[in-house]
Amino acid sequence: MEGKDEDVRLGANKYDERQPIGTAAQTHETKDYREPPPAPLFEPSELLSWSFYRAGIAEFIATFLFLYITISTVMGVKRAPSLCASVGIQGIAWAFGGMIFALVYCTAGISGGHINPAVTFGLLLARKLSLTRALFYMVMQCLGAICGAGVVKGFQPHLYETLGGGANEVAPGYTKGDGLGAEIIGTFVLVYTVFSATDAKRNARDSHVPILAPLPIGFAVFLVHLATIPVTGTGINPARSLGAAVIFNRSAAWHDMWIFWVGPFIGAGLAALYHQVVIRAIPFHN
Repeated sequence: MEGKDEDVRLGANKYDERQPIGTAAQTHETKDYREPPPAPLFEPSELLSWSFYRAGIAEFIATFLFLYITISTVMGVKRAPSLCASVGIQGIAWAFGGMIFALVYCTAGISGGHINPAVTFGLLLARKLSLTRALFYMVMQCLGAICGAGVVKGFQPHLYETLGGGANEVAPGYTKGDGLGAEIIGTFVLVYTVFSATDAKRNARDSHVPILAPLPIGFAVFLVHLATIPVTGTGINPARSLGAAVIFNRSAAWHDMWIFWVGPFIGAGLAALYHQVVIRAIPFHN
């Protein structure tokens, strides 16, 4: 199925749901809300649809822009003589959170606005999209991140090499366990916010939720960065960590790379489990 009707059902909001508003929502007899069917694990027909590839391109471009703006901001802060002479840690956090807010808003109707393999993984576990689409998204996200970091290096190669390239690593004074824990909890906050902000049941009850969804997601990214930049530089996005590491390509960038994949995927899995089983109690529905 092509066109606008298909676009609005892609990604996290692939299946429409509706529920009465007000007191009618509290009575079982008048309730017309129903759980959507889980997305099929494999959906070969997607491979024949232009919308499938258009969604992947949207993920590529969004992640490209995300890395370009955020890594450029990190480079600007590191080249300043002091944090007070730049936007500082708060500015870096705003760059990451603000870009997620803008890009989710721009791409949510096309691909679901994931821009993060951990988000895609969490939604896959909740059966919000097929494995075919999830793998395609992850590949395009990683390629976009690599290209975005590459453009930053192309504009300022010397500074990029001398200032660390925005690569993630566990900061001195913290253990690997500290870094892993920070990534798990930070990604949990992000993915739990994604589930809550894009919950179809909530969309059916509150008409304003789909419009405002990018705001809490971006704000969650901002807050997590404030908390974890001193620990790991804040990954919570495997594509972001991989893109910076590939372009910087120093041993320090690769030494802790496993933390920035394992941590976010564990955090995303826990968030999906918590939202689907505890908050929505979907396994217990008749």
